[in-house]
Amino acid sequence: MKVPRLRSDEEAEAFLDQDLSHLDFSQFKPMRFEFAPKDARLNMRLPGSLMQAVKARADKRGIPYQRFVREALETAVNEPPQAKTRRRKAG
Repeated sequence: MKVPRLRSDEEAEAFLDQDLSHLDFSQFKPMRFEFAPKDARLNMRLPGSLMQAVKARADKRGIPYQRFVREALETAVNEPPQAKTRRRKAG
């Protein structure tokens, strides 16, 4: 069963009140919700090839390229820091 287009909260509630065990979950895609206000700006220059790659990747995911860049930045700052390797001095 596919999810029908629901045009009101009442339709959505009625849909969710039924037995959904026969629902085809392969039709769903993961979504990220953004709640924090966007109150700061970032302006930077990039090589054209990198910008094209970013836009292509975002388009493939079906999201605006600005959101793609924001997600990449969030991922980078939320990753645990990697251990620094010490270089031995020759001598």
